[in-house]
Amino acid sequence: MSIVSRLLHTRYRVNDMARTVDFYTRVLGLVEVSRHQSPRGAQLVFLKAPASEELIELCHLPGSPSVQVQPDLTHLAFQVEDLEQFRRHLTGLGLSFSDGPHTTESGSRIAFIEAPEGYEVELIQLPH
Repeated sequence: MSIVSRLLHTRYRVNDMARTVDFYTRVLGLVEVSRHQSPRGAQLVFLKAPASEELIELCHLPGSPSVQVQPDLTHLAFQVEDLEQFRRHLTGLGLSFSDGPHTTESGSRIAFIEAPEGYEVELIQLPH
């Protein structure tokens, strides 16, 4: 018997909700699932990747200290079908990978981009 049954969401606190939602929807193609205000006044936006069940919760709490993410503290990892096609998408948006692409020992190809506040996003193309 397990104590928990599944992961529902991961929360990231952000400084600028509009800028961050724009990044995750326009750059990564995530879909906004819901948006509301918490009882303590935080703005919350829930996003998900089209083929995933787990949600990402973005939280902006007015009046709280600015978010400053330390290097290599945390990251989100997303599967992409074609890393070179994703690179072209980024280039069209005036963006680029912050690291990679690299090929891993398993044959996967990985690259990274920086999200607002310095959160790192890993993109993984699995071997065919």
